[in-house]
Amino acid sequence: MSSPSSDMKAFRELVRQCKSLVVLTGAGVSAESGVPTFRGAGGYWRRWNATDLATPGAFHENPSLVWEFYHYRREVMASKHPNPAHIAIAECEKRFKRSGRKVTVITQNIDGLHKRAGSNRILELHGNLFKTRCLKCGDVAVNVDSPICEALQGRGAPDPGTESALIPEEQLPRCKVGGCGGLVRPHVVWFGECLESSILEEVDQELKNCDLCMLVGTSSVVYPAAGFAPALAARGVPVAEFNMETTWATNQLGFHFHGPAGENVPEALKP
Repeated sequence: MSSPSSDMKAFRELVRQCKSLVVLTGAGVSAESGVPTFRGAGGYWRRWNATDLATPGAFHENPSLVWEFYHYRREVMASKHPNPAHIAIAECEKRFKRSGRKVTVITQNIDGLHKRAGSNRILELHGNLFKTRCLKCGDVAVNVDSPICEALQGRGAPDPGTESALIPEEQLPRCKVGGCGGLVRPHVVWFGECLESSILEEVDQELKNCDLCMLVGTSSVVYPAAGFAPALAARGVPVAEFNMETTWATNQLGFHFHGPAGENVPEALKP
């Protein structure tokens, strides 16, 4: 199997010619904005591995603790901003739209930075930090309140010695649909949960229709997203990986651009 190309000029020509570009993004692009990824050696909040809190069981057992964790993650985003990669993708979408072409972002990230950068066609595989879902009525709602409830004001500090708030369940975030008032949870996909079938159907349609793909800042280890780009490449769709490291998928793809997404993505998508 031949090594992928790093010919930026050749890739830019493909961008110029394509009609439907899919951009698959992962934690690496958010990390360049300073967003904690909770992966690898730094994947702890207080003394808990973040993956142990992002489960339905953890929320059932201790909703106060899990909401402290997600409150911290929400509040952190106030000081984080879209980086040049996010912005270049959003600007490319605007240019493509003017000429009857399209750019679709399919992201594993839950931080909302693509939206803040100006992207409109976004499929969020794992949900969004700033949406809630009611456990009683099922309502999904955008919620950007800071704090999300009064009881979480000043809570969520990540330091290992911080004591848990032990907030009574009735004081945790509640559903705002008239007459409901049920406990809400973050509208994100937790470990052990399935991705939303409606989102997967939309993703499948975009992947079927695209004629060029960019894989940006993803380690290609979380499925089903890890299989998207190799499947496109096997079908003959050109795929370019933009990453700080190679992955198991690298040699199956047409292009690999090593380095920060904030440098290489704007170069690839510039007018």
